[in-house]
Amino acid sequence: MERIIAYCGLLCNECPAYQATQAKDEAWLERVAANWRVEYSNPTFTKDNVACNGCHGADGKICTHCYEFSTRTCGLSKGVANCGECREYATCDNIQSFFKYVPSAKVVLDEVHARMSFA
Repeated sequence: MERIIAYCGLLCNECPAYQATQAKDEAWLERVAANWRVEYSNPTFTKDNVACNGCHGADGKICTHCYEFSTRTCGLSKGVANCGECREYATCDNIQSFFKYVPSAKVVLDEVHARMSFA
C-alpha cells in the first residue's frame, strides 16, 4: 500500500480517523473521537470534526486538528507535498517542535528530505 504522507509527516493511511472516514463508518469515527477525547484530554473531539480524507484531500473534510495546524498552512503556501520537501525543513522550529510529540513523523520526513535535491 502506498503511504499517504501528511505535511507534518504523519501517515494518513495509518490514522484511524482517516481509515474510518474512508470506510464511511460512523460508529468507528465516534470511537476514534471518544478515544482522542481521552488520549489528548480534549473534550471537543466529535465524529464530525475527526472525519478526514487526509490533509491533501480536495473535499475539505480534514480533521479539525490537522486543518488548524500551521504546518499544513505553511506547506500549502510553499507548494510542497510535505515538510520534508521544504528547503527550510531542518531549521523550521514549527515542525521540529512537533517531533517532540510524534518522533515517528521525523523519521518519515527525514527520509523524504534525504531524497530531495535542492540545487
